[in-house]
Amino acid sequence: MSMQGVQNEEKIHLNKEEQARVRERSLKLLGEIVRPVRSRLFISLALVMTSQALRVSGPFLIAMVIEKALPAAQAGDFSVLYWTVGGIFATTVLAGVTIAFFMRFAAKVNQDIMFGLRKRLFRHTQNLSIEFHETYTSGRVIARQTSDLDSIKELLDSGGSEMISGILFMLFTAIALITLDFSSFLIMLVSFIPLFFLTRWFQKNTRINYRKTRVASAKLIVHFVETMTGIRAVKAFRKEKRNEDTYKELVEDYRFVNAKVIQLFGIYDPGLIMIGNITVSFVLLWGGYRVIQGDLGIGVLVAAILYARSFYDPMENIAMFYNSYQSANSALEKISGVLEEEPSVPDPVDSLPLAPRKGHLNFNTVEFAYSNGKVVLPTFNLDIPAGQTIALVGTTGAGKSTMAKLISRFYDPSSGTVELDGVDLRKLKDDDLRKAIVMVTQEAYLFSGTVAENISLGKPGATREEVEASAKAVGAHEFILSLPDGYDTDVNKRGGRVSAGQRQLISFARAFIADPTVLILDEATSSLDIPSERMVQHGLQTLLAGRTAIIIAHRLSTVSIADRVIVMEHGKMIEDDTPAKLIAGTGKFAKMHKAWRDSLV
Repeated sequence: MSMQGVQNEEKIHLNKEEQARVRERSLKLLGEIVRPVRSRLFISLALVMTSQALRVSGPFLIAMVIEKALPAAQAGDFSVLYWTVGGIFATTVLAGVTIAFFMRFAAKVNQDIMFGLRKRLFRHTQNLSIEFHETYTSGRVIARQTSDLDSIKELLDSGGSEMISGILFMLFTAIALITLDFSSFLIMLVSFIPLFFLTRWFQKNTRINYRKTRVASAKLIVHFVETMTGIRAVKAFRKEKRNEDTYKELVEDYRFVNAKVIQLFGIYDPGLIMIGNITVSFVLLWGGYRVIQGDLGIGVLVAAILYARSFYDPMENIAMFYNSYQSANSALEKISGVLEEEPSVPDPVDSLPLAPRKGHLNFNTVEFAYSNGKVVLPTFNLDIPAGQTIALVGTTGAGKSTMAKLISRFYDPSSGTVELDGVDLRKLKDDDLRKAIVMVTQEAYLFSGTVAENISLGKPGATREEVEASAKAVGAHEFILSLPDGYDTDVNKRGGRVSAGQRQLISFARAFIADPTVLILDEATSSLDIPSERMVQHGLQTLLAGRTAIIIAHRLSTVSIADRVIVMEHGKMIEDDTPAKLIAGTGKFAKMHKAWRDSLV
């Protein structure tokens, strides 16, 4: 199976080819995020090397005190003792200062890395096509932006510095021990055999379990987000108990995989301690024998024991780093998968300018199928003259919303072209396309901020006069003035809540101020009750005047303002004429209209 992008991201057991593919992708991303700060990383490395070299010098200087300074002091020469003790004091202070400076410097570098990655992930995810967001759940997107980024941040903040410090400390300790007593170093080297096998076992098992923890964590977030997003439906269908049971199962799965990781550390940490203590015992035994034989100085033995004892201290920190690394690596795999995704409707390399404002739309032998192969629109031709308002009607799944998505270029046709004023939409820059074509949806989504800010989204930089003029044009001005702070009312704060009809009027004002050539209303009034629908009818007529409009509606009351009605069924046009002629006929639309009229009686 392919590991391209986010495909199979929840797969736990990967074959060698898949592991290599994911590892390559993750390492590539890691290289990209550290490249801007690589010069500062070298400075950080120099600082930590200096600090660890100073730390390691301590036992060496102690050996000097015992072997050289104390005998010299007994002979009346205290200068060597003063110099060596002063050296111990100086190296201790310098090591502390260097470590403190390194920690502050590294923290700034880490923050810059995370800042760049957060911006990149947000920008890339936002720029991906609608197809991605319709298949990749919002909960998984949130998991990438929160828990996964936090795992990488934890690795950079603590794990990375501890790992580098630990490795350098062990390296310098080994060098110092080779210099002091090579045979003690050989004893320590032999201990690497059981240490190697223990560490390999630990790595193999934690890699799988950390991948499981990321999957389990993502499932928790997805379930929580979906529950809270659909809380009205949850309460309406009394789904709380089922959701709670599902959440408990997911929490139990998450607890289980985390417990497995803890169990692995419960074996690894004691194993490290045991290997370290046994190694120190052998160094002491062999070194003591040589001291008795007169082949080794007592000061060198003390230093060798101190080095052997401290050599294994960083191993636990390195193990903790591996803990953070496995969690961050799993997160990096998923983030790199998202960043590897490409927009399915990319901006053209060689764009064409859009003709002066007209609004002529043309579907030229268009076919469309989703990525799963399901054909929604078989070969389809449609011509919509500039300035015409057409209504698309039909049962659910007839292809109406698909047509709207093709006109908005949320998707590209599988074959054929959708043209605006003779230009293939695939040849238009995204900015030009979004200015020319605006869609008003059923949700009438309002962003955090004031009413005026929400309206001005249609025209960034719009003046207050332009905002109020657009609201007046669609009939929203009066109710906006009745809000607690008028146009400055925060729509998400208490007292600033607006009804469904009022939200729709604000979205109409937003579309009006954008002044598009083509306007798409995708069931924009289907969620409104009759009084609310009547409230927005005037605004709707004002909004449609002088522009090409496509209305997708279940309610036939909205169709009455259209110049032309197209009845869709299974992706095909089965009727196409004026509302009056279709109502007077005997076709599907006439039957739909009669059923709707009878429902009002």
